[in-house]
Amino acid sequence: MSLLKSHIAKILSHPWVVAVSNWLLVMAVFSASRLFYYLTNLGTYPDVTASHLWEMMVGGLRFDLTASLYLNSVYLLMQLLPFRFRGNTVYQHVAQWFFWIPNSLAIAVNCADMVYMQFTGRRTTIAFFSEFQHDSNLARIFFTSAVQYWYVTLFGVAMIVLLVVLTRRRVTTDDNRKPVVYYATESVLFIVSIYLIVIGIRGGFGAFTRPITLSNALQYTDRPAEANIVLNTPFSLMRSTEGEVFHEMRYFADDERDAIMTPVRHGKGLHLTDGRKMNVVVIILESFSKEYIGYFNRQLDGGTYTGYTPFLDSLAAHSLTFPLSLACGRKSIDAMPSVLSSIPMLISPYILTPYSTNTVASIASYLGEEGYSTAFFHGAPNGSMGFLAYARSCGFQAYYGKDEYHNDADYDGYWAIWDEEFMQFFGRTMSTISEPFMTALFTATSHHPFQVPDRYKGVFPEGTHPLHPCIGYTDHALRAFFAFAKTQPWYDHTLFVLTADHTNVLTHPEYTNDKGLYEVPVLFFDPHMDETLRTRERNYPVAQTDILPSVLEYTGYDKPYFAFGEDVLIGDKTAPYVVNYNTPLFQIYSDSLLLQFDGSEITGLYDFRSDPLLRHNIKDDNTHVRDTQAMLRYLKAFIQQYTTRMINDQLTYGSTD
Repeated sequence: MSLLKSHIAKILSHPWVVAVSNWLLVMAVFSASRLFYYLTNLGTYPDVTASHLWEMMVGGLRFDLTASLYLNSVYLLMQLLPFRFRGNTVYQHVAQWFFWIPNSLAIAVNCADMVYMQFTGRRTTIAFFSEFQHDSNLARIFFTSAVQYWYVTLFGVAMIVLLVVLTRRRVTTDDNRKPVVYYATESVLFIVSIYLIVIGIRGGFGAFTRPITLSNALQYTDRPAEANIVLNTPFSLMRSTEGEVFHEMRYFADDERDAIMTPVRHGKGLHLTDGRKMNVVVIILESFSKEYIGYFNRQLDGGTYTGYTPFLDSLAAHSLTFPLSLACGRKSIDAMPSVLSSIPMLISPYILTPYSTNTVASIASYLGEEGYSTAFFHGAPNGSMGFLAYARSCGFQAYYGKDEYHNDADYDGYWAIWDEEFMQFFGRTMSTISEPFMTALFTATSHHPFQVPDRYKGVFPEGTHPLHPCIGYTDHALRAFFAFAKTQPWYDHTLFVLTADHTNVLTHPEYTNDKGLYEVPVLFFDPHMDETLRTRERNYPVAQTDILPSVLEYTGYDKPYFAFGEDVLIGDKTAPYVVNYNTPLFQIYSDSLLLQFDGSEITGLYDFRSDPLLRHNIKDDNTHVRDTQAMLRYLKAFIQQYTTRMINDQLTYGSTD
């Protein structure tokens, strides 16, 4: 019996067995993290059944396999080398640190993303580091988040402690095999193991001829948002390190493509004013989902929902708004190109692609050529989020940030100058700029870690999330800004355009789906807008990319210009659609349908009028065949125009036209 125990002990302490045991421990931690993420975000996935959750948990093992083998490649190599020195105590101590450090970091980033995904709607990729490379306050934000979301922090610490405690440490290479037998056997084991590791990193055998990517997660989901459950953040970071190089997606000959959809527009030169050029003020509100605005949600909560934006509600009642208005991305850096240049986010944020040095135009550059003074305002430290760089590249003549504000006493300590103070600065500065002017403001306070000035704590409705009082505060700041603007001589001949950069934390099921994740306000307000124009029925969907052409047409611009959107203010869309990208799917909306496309085939079709929660995928239903064919045709032409022009630096009028 003792001989048998000794033999079993030798087997269990063999370096290969120890390595596999510890690797399985890592796999278990990844699965526990996936389950914890789901349990802490139940409201985001209200329709997930136990069987479907199990399907996603099992499917996620493929991505855990790849990530864990990457992370532990050095450790596994140290344990699998076919030499007896593996049994050395010092050698094993070093190997353990090569096991603990990368896996602890993996646990940390997985846990951090459990919080961050609530605001971005997707797993973090390597683009995060480029997006925030100029922000020096991230350490403080992370610390604040660790305290605010203490339960996630506690879970992460528990997983790291568990990893260290349960790590198998005892390794022996002592056995009675002759050297020839030992080295031959261990070498074969080494070669076979390396082969299996390579296959595991790639994601499988046979049909898996290409390494798995983020899009492979969709085969285990019912909707794209569920990919966050299937994936893990280390995998997302690793698979995105090469950068997003676009490939031209060709569906049509160029002439046919242009006949279906072209981003080349021609200004009509219709002057709607008394001959004076209109000023233009574009306000991009941080995180203002349509869900937070009572004006758009009278049907919620049995008709009792009031939202958090009483001033924006009152402004919307006197503005041109739309039944369905959509963002073109889920991040702040997606908004500037979409809103100001009519360049949507497809595949990857434009600012973070290799094509970010392309020549681009904007409302500022087009109107600047017409004699407008142009300026961009953002209360964060100059350079934050890459806004300063993009503002310069797209033609703004001046930039006003925290540096130009010259009063750090009004700094919120995390991101930017408080919205109320900075909006007043925005208004005062505009009164010093020569008319006509075009300005853009990007607000900041309604952003994690969700703070309001001390004097306003407890003043605004608490809602169900710490973001909601911040929405109320920024709405209050907006009211104060308009109160000031009304006293200025430029107010009566100014077109105000308000939208949001993206949505944020969503709670109502009408918004926690692939349409609601992108619903933001698009609002045009002119104190003297023609009532017939304002109230004309517009049932088609509208996007951030429609703002540039609408502004140009409203100001009487009469030259050719470049825009992926269309005028929705003076005229009507010739193609009544909106296109955006819901990683990793292209989406196109009509007045009632949402079609999802993976680049090769339709993966989803939903009638959001009759099915607002998008529970029923009707892609195999023949009821909407003609509409679906028209939508798909337009979407393919749109994608082809986008990828071709992005690759070839053709994002302005005259680049090929």
